[in-house]
Amino acid sequence: LLSRVTKRKLFSSTTASDNEILSRPPIKNSIGMELKLLPAGTFMMGSNFGWATEQPVHKVTLSQNFYIGVHEVTQEQWIKVMGKNPSYFKGPRNAVEQVSWTDAIEFCLKLSALPEERTAGRFYQLPTEAQWEYACRAGTTTEYSFGDDESKLGDYAWCKGNSGSKTHPVGQKKPSAWGLYDMHGNVWEWCQDWHDAYPSRAVTDPTGPAYGSNRVLRGGCWDNAAEDRRSAYRG
Repeated sequence: LLSRVTKRKLFSSTTASDNEILSRPPIKNSIGMELKLLPAGTFMMGSNFGWATEQPVHKVTLSQNFYIGVHEVTQEQWIKVMGKNPSYFKGPRNAVEQVSWTDAIEFCLKLSALPEERTAGRFYQLPTEAQWEYACRAGTTTEYSFGDDESKLGDYAWCKGNSGSKTHPVGQKKPSAWGLYDMHGNVWEWCQDWHDAYPSRAVTDPTGPAYGSNRVLRGGCWDNAAEDRRSAYRG
């Protein structure tokens, strides 16, 4: 399990068009992470064709632009911040795994506290579940960020059938239209939220319930079925 982090406190969505924002190259932080600026926007979250936990489909507005990691957090990046590598499948550019939600939160806090990051005014956190699905969909309403054709999944994701039963270095598959890699497959990704039923109304900047017993996982991994890698699938 890993964290794909977001960087908080960014530009107002009124300063530039969505296309101009999306055309900007990623920024790179002090440990080599690339972060892509995504524009504020509105999308339909969930799916009428998936599991009951993905319903009801509801309108979500994200009122602020935000940065999200272009790649899953790698083992070499994790070591730079945390000083150790918990991963079973070792490889410096492989996504870090065997990471609890609490570990991921600690990583975000320690990364934010690095002198270079503090000087740059960067604060890191896990994406909310809404931010994650918005980023994964990349403007689409289909089952996957590349459409509904499950046969194309191997072009975009390490999954059961092409992974060799292991994780892989990040960024080897095709990116989404928004330039994000491995949103489907490779390793599960932690979100900030507690897991609970969706609201039945339109919401703005949702952060999930105030308490719960399980945190949200997204994206599927190298050993999951195709349906577990859909943009709307919740773990």
